[in-house]
Amino acid sequence: MANEIKITTEFIKLDALLKFSGLADTGGEAKILIQEGQVSVNGEVCTMRGKKIRPGDRVTVTGEEDVIVV
Repeated sequence: MANEIKITTEFIKLDALLKFSGLADTGGEAKILIQEGQVSVNGEVCTMRGKKIRPGDRVTVTGEEDVIVV
């Protein structure tokens, strides 16, 4: 089951979301996860740290942990 992360802005950048949601402990760890292709957005691997994640998007790390932005 996916965790829901509520944001109060139009979007959040992917690296910030990973840190905010606890999927990455630090910004550096988030950067590495993204660069290594371990992060998917809506089912597609994403290697762009600054990708804008909006409500309704699903982010998966290493194929296991999910967050849905609401």
